[in-house]
Amino acid sequence: MLIRAGFEIAIRTQSEMPMLCALSPHPSAQPAVLGTGALQSDPHVQIERYRDAFDNEISRLTAPAGPLRLISDLIVEDDRSPDDVDWTARQHPVAELPNEVLRFLIPSRYCESDTLAPDAWALFGGTPEGWARVQAICDYTHRHIQFGYQYGRPTKSALDAFREGNGVCRDYAHLAVALCRAMNIPARYCSGYIPDIDVPYTGPMDFSAWFEAWLGGRWYTFDARFNTPRIGRLLMVRGRDAADVAMIMSFGPHMIDRFEVWADEVPEGQTIEQLRGLLRVPTEPAMAG
Repeated sequence: MLIRAGFEIAIRTQSEMPMLCALSPHPSAQPAVLGTGALQSDPHVQIERYRDAFDNEISRLTAPAGPLRLISDLIVEDDRSPDDVDWTARQHPVAELPNEVLRFLIPSRYCESDTLAPDAWALFGGTPEGWARVQAICDYTHRHIQFGYQYGRPTKSALDAFREGNGVCRDYAHLAVALCRAMNIPARYCSGYIPDIDVPYTGPMDFSAWFEAWLGGRWYTFDARFNTPRIGRLLMVRGRDAADVAMIMSFGPHMIDRFEVWADEVPEGQTIEQLRGLLRVPTEPAMAG
């Protein structure tokens, strides 16, 4: 199965503006078969790319005064397998955790696990450790938060979402991450594309947030908003929370004039030239990878 994923974001600034953009596929994501997913711009500006502390690809650029389009478009191959599920995956005692995992146990900017700890233990202290406990946290978060774009705001934290009972996908992820950490389960925030494959239509496409929990010696994907394994998930970024992986961090004010995201299964039987014609960015004459 082939999946096309990308975006076009039109921004506007009053003067030259340095920016950091976390808008590329994660290096661990499935490799592209056409295009790269690397951020491109119109008009063209120089873009420097580097890996941050979480191995995300960050694009560094200076936006000129006036309008600028940020574009990415690629096609990846997916085996149509849903997210892994393992009800036998155990919760590790903190003393057994690898050093590199420990940072995903501590409170962070949007995940106040220390403040939420008494509520977390009251809600989940009686649940079985391991996968069942993380799933119980997902079930609770899925029920507790009412989804709505009108409820989102840049400063909203897990504690806010817990108290207000509403939010957007990042609030589901933040609350679930904070509750997991409060129960001594390492958890990290993720964001990327989730196409509507073998599920009912969920509305206009957008980037989506989910999380990963460390169980049974590895990271597993969980999604408190949709609360079901999904097909075709394409990771862009990981971090302690959204503060680590802001889509666009500008060092000054900017306006967003247009925000379009797509992630769709590609109909079978198309030629390479037809696939290339779908993309909004130039590609090499032959398939890569």
